[in-house]
Amino acid sequence: QVQLVESGGGLVQPGGSLRLSCAASGSRFKIVDMGWYRQAPGKQRELVASITSAGSTNYADSVKGRFTISRDNARNTGYLQMNSLKPEDTAVYYCNGRILTLPGGIDDYWGQGTQVTVSS
Repeated sequence: QVQLVESGGGLVQPGGSLRLSCAASGSRFKIVDMGWYRQAPGKQRELVASITSAGSTNYADSVKGRFTISRDNARNTGYLQMNSLKPEDTAVYYCNGRILTLPGGIDDYWGQGTQVTVSS
């Protein structure tokens, strides 16, 4: 079994920065793709950013130029650097991993979520 654990959320003023981390643990696994999603109260969960095993990235239009997704394959950890934060970025942020496990196959795993609040 694989577990994803997020960290780095919190309260920040508008214009500030936060860095989220997502650490995967378990045995006999390989992370294929990673993504960050967010869900604000009363809204559907949306994709914020994703990164493939080859390092190709994709961003929601609302965060382009402000957020940067990255990964450290040796540490099985993904990151989301969030700059120039806005109140509308307030949400619970979830890490997602498309993970290959042996002998199970490929499946989607989710972290427990971390709260990001942007407010003065």
